[in-house]
Amino acid sequence: MARAPLLQLNEISLTFGGDPVFDGLSLVIQPGDRVALVGRNGSGKSTLMKVMAGLVEADRGDVIAGPGVSVGYMEQDPDLSGFETLGEFAAHSLDPGEMYKVERAGEGLKFDPARPVATASGGERRRAALARLMAEEPELMLLDEPTNHLDIEAIAWLEQELKNTRTAFVIISHDRAFLRELTRATLWIDRGMVRRQEKGFAAFEAWRDTLWDEEDMQRHKLNRKIKAEARWAVEGISARRKRNQGRVRALQDLRAQRAAQITRQGTAAMELDVGPKSGRKVIEATGLFKGFGDKTIVKDFSLTVQRGDRIALVGPNGVGKTTLLNMLIGREKPDAGTVKLGTNLELALFDQARAQLDGDMTLWESLTGDPDMRVSGKADQVLVRGNPKHVVGYLKEFLFDEAQARAPVRSLSGGEKARLLLAKIMARSSNLLILDEPTNDLDVETLDLLQELLGNYDGTVILVSHDRDFLDRVAATTIAMEGDGKATIYAGGWSDYLAQRGQDDFAQSVAETKKAAVARPKQDKTAKKGLSFTEKHRLEALPSELERLEAEIGKLEELLADPELFTREPVKFKKATEALVQRQEKLAASEEEWLELEEKAAG
Repeated sequence: MARAPLLQLNEISLTFGGDPVFDGLSLVIQPGDRVALVGRNGSGKSTLMKVMAGLVEADRGDVIAGPGVSVGYMEQDPDLSGFETLGEFAAHSLDPGEMYKVERAGEGLKFDPARPVATASGGERRRAALARLMAEEPELMLLDEPTNHLDIEAIAWLEQELKNTRTAFVIISHDRAFLRELTRATLWIDRGMVRRQEKGFAAFEAWRDTLWDEEDMQRHKLNRKIKAEARWAVEGISARRKRNQGRVRALQDLRAQRAAQITRQGTAAMELDVGPKSGRKVIEATGLFKGFGDKTIVKDFSLTVQRGDRIALVGPNGVGKTTLLNMLIGREKPDAGTVKLGTNLELALFDQARAQLDGDMTLWESLTGDPDMRVSGKADQVLVRGNPKHVVGYLKEFLFDEAQARAPVRSLSGGEKARLLLAKIMARSSNLLILDEPTNDLDVETLDLLQELLGNYDGTVILVSHDRDFLDRVAATTIAMEGDGKATIYAGGWSDYLAQRGQDDFAQSVAETKKAAVARPKQDKTAKKGLSFTEKHRLEALPSELERLEAEIGKLEELLADPELFTREPVKFKKATEALVQRQEKLAASEEEWLELEEKAAG
């Protein structure tokens, strides 16, 4: 027997005083759905999610939740007024005995439930809102950019939680790896229309491109038909005027049909202008030490950055990535050690706090008021890579319309603020590009273009990011900051770092297992039994980890079963063999850990 839908939207229409955001939109969310909600920045993704959550009322149409269905929405800017601590806010709707759910989410998402609301950052508030939603366990979760302000470890925790849940969810996210892992269907908002495909985000780009190709073909056919009919009208209408009025009207209808077609929004006209070449050696850092009180950021850290390098800094939130970045470019002094900057450097900085943007300024003022972009005596022009350009024309290149030019910066979405900051950076030449969390809120098409530009950029790039897909596409060197001053340099991007670190982790795991085996007989038999909170969480997570490792081993064994792989692709064969050994060893260690925890839990 078919189950009733969790949520239905019937013939929804919505405007905000101008063109309709949606018109006649209908969709259904079923039990068990795992849906990616995608579309260009400004296409209405967050608005649609708020309509689904009942926070925005449509002009026309119905939003119908199934009988007894609870719908939970993760707020971007949660209102915490009236609550003393983040934990109090997150546990507001829970029974007193369910506080453990908030504590567990707090551990996974890395926020302190005891943190006073008054001193909490915006990121901590968002994590508390996410923990609240996870703890409430509604039948349908609506998640708007849940990975923003999360580091990679917290993203991995959330990813695993959502994999294991039976709750249906709809996700808006810029994190492709996150969407690929979790979603089984895709809702695509494109020019006010919402299309659905019963495949996850991994199939989205191919589906989108196919639909666009078909659309271009139909437009081409329509244009050819209009051209042919127009030629007939000019050449033969005088002789057949009375008999062919119907054909004339058909031509008018064809022209009206073409006029009614909505043009696709293009990609931002982004361009990186490389200034004069820097010296071959861009940065030389030797023996760096930096600490704040008892916290060590880096110790005895050395790095040489050569012209053209692509370097990524990764690690948990708060570990000091931005601090190290600022030391490398001379904006912050180390407590010990030296940093020497190369010659002829022209630096451009994209900061994660968007501090270069003043929310009270208009977009127009933000560009014309920039000293690097100001054109003397011209209030309506900006200097773009050495050439004057009208400010509205330049904003249009970054997909802002004329009406937005006089709007305040604070009215922009996260993705639009990122585009505005990119417009400021790309207006001037540079040969050293510093990107601190550049991917937050950017749509897929803009991310694609940014990655392509960085690939063709002749200068040097140093970036901080939690976006695994972006790291794999851009970085050639990864610096992993793991706390207590440890910063290790690995070749390659995120996946390469994981593979190399996995070998190190396994060696350490074997040593610790042997040490524990020797120590176990000497332990006091009267020692307390039972599991700590962390051990309980680990025991719950291990079955999924074992299942994942077994699946990866199966795929690698299938790949290596090809008898011609070694001669055809020796490098791929070598990497696959090493990965297989690593995962088999990891599986054995994880199975032993699971047995030990099961025995401890059983007392």
